[in-house]
Amino acid sequence: MGTDREDERSESSKKRAGAAGAERSEDLDDASGETASEERHASREDEQTFPAVPESNTDDDEAVMFPESGSAAPRSREGTDHAREGAVQTSADDASGGSCSPNTCSCGEKTADSSPQGPDTSSQDQRVATDGAGVANVDEMGELGDLEFTEPAENVSQDVYDDSPDTRVGVPDGVDLDTPEYSIRSEMNDIETPDEKTWFMELDEAVIDEGRCIQCGTCVAACPSDSIGVGEDDLPELVKMCTGCSLCWDFCPRGGMRYERQWKITGGEDNVKGAGDPITEFSAKVDDDWTDGAQDGGVVTGILATLLEEGEIDGALIATESEEEAWKAESFLATTEEELIENAGTVYNQTLALGNLDLKQWEHKLPDKDWDELSLALVGTPCEIEGIRALQDFEWDYQAQNEGIRAVDYTISLMCTKNFNYYSLMGEQLEEKRDISPDEIGKMDVLHGKMMVYDHDGNMIVEEDVENFHDAALKGCDECADFTGFCSDITVGSVGSSDEYSSVILRTEQGVDAWELTEPKLDYHDLEDKSAVGKLQGWDKKKAFESLERPFDPDAPRFIDYTDHAEQYGTALNPHDQGH
Repeated sequence: MGTDREDERSESSKKRAGAAGAERSEDLDDASGETASEERHASREDEQTFPAVPESNTDDDEAVMFPESGSAAPRSREGTDHAREGAVQTSADDASGGSCSPNTCSCGEKTADSSPQGPDTSSQDQRVATDGAGVANVDEMGELGDLEFTEPAENVSQDVYDDSPDTRVGVPDGVDLDTPEYSIRSEMNDIETPDEKTWFMELDEAVIDEGRCIQCGTCVAACPSDSIGVGEDDLPELVKMCTGCSLCWDFCPRGGMRYERQWKITGGEDNVKGAGDPITEFSAKVDDDWTDGAQDGGVVTGILATLLEEGEIDGALIATESEEEAWKAESFLATTEEELIENAGTVYNQTLALGNLDLKQWEHKLPDKDWDELSLALVGTPCEIEGIRALQDFEWDYQAQNEGIRAVDYTISLMCTKNFNYYSLMGEQLEEKRDISPDEIGKMDVLHGKMMVYDHDGNMIVEEDVENFHDAALKGCDECADFTGFCSDITVGSVGSSDEYSSVILRTEQGVDAWELTEPKLDYHDLEDKSAVGKLQGWDKKKAFESLERPFDPDAPRFIDYTDHAEQYGTALNPHDQGH
């Protein structure tokens, strides 16, 4: 049983709650009808949680006209703010009864119509608020127009800012941008890139990739942001962002540094100071039992030990044999006479000595030493001495290597026509081709144009022309015309002296002072064969002239532009543009 009103409600329920609810409402009596009405009212509140927005009677010039779509309640801009504020219900609102529904409102606004259906809008246009802005790319029927995309510019920076950002974003964990190695990058942000700016990539392209690197380590020492390290192949590699300061290129003896300019005795406009002509020459040996394991007369070890004993130096950067690989040379800072004697002798591969002047790696050997007052001696090949002299000519801050560079007060150069790649010499030439393991070798020497290898009992196991080992030599050595180390304080070698004696050339007053301190411990006389030294120096220079692709000119400017080098050697001008 039921009334006509209940039938109307039942019909409405079919539309909103479904047929099942309608069938149930037809069987309800008057009492149960009230309960059903309350349930249906609650159901409608659950279905529509957003408040209705009153229809605007005012004209809105900025409103956009839309045809009717569905049964959404019309709204104008006047009700927009209220609609936004009431769009989300919170549990607190529900608990306090402060929620709005199509039939009830407790927020102070009135709904457009209390009827669930709302007014009949079939013949009316609906206005949609735009908050003062027109709708972009939409026509009056609400259709999306054609989209147009702008093609990206070619060869043009895509940066959205014309100036440098004030802050650095995405800083890695543990990085302090105030540290010196990062400050140079910040400073360079405001510097316009000059045309002659050279990056490590150019050095890599022109020298390292071409096999011309002589493993002196000058580029590692020169880098003011400590961005260059030594790879597993014993070659320089980039370990941090390159700042493009050009110093690695400028100081490379096979790159931007005209190494023969370092030979000049007097300086020019570019502040060059060097050694050059010898002051005097001797054939000498140390008269002591420990020299049996030393190279020739043991003069280098004798001079260094005396300088340590007299307090002239705090240590000497020399070569030692690796603990992991037999006969592989590594840099070592000797601070006692015992360490010097233990490491006496020559190892025929480079140590990248100048890349090991970071005193932090040696601080365990220099306790309680003031690095600003430290004095060191450096033993190296002519190219390494050229590098340290050039670095010391300028007052630039070389960051981690700076204190070590400034601390070098004595330099001893070893006579050298060529040096070798460790893996090529020991692996390919001796072990593979001659079946001699590095562990069998007790001593090596290059004398009178011969490669001589001895076992641990002193027996010679190899004696061949050194040219037979040419494939293991560093290619860049062919371009060097500095056999005797023109830039050093003292030059030491075997050419020009009889067996068990060393040939010694004193080139600077610093070298003479070191010699005079050591003289009481030496058995010496005038250099036995100056012509032998001169002939080998001439042969070395001739070979360099044949290998160099640039003019050899000691009077030319010290630094060579990368563009000039690229033209002379045929290397890429902009390797980064060629997918390097």
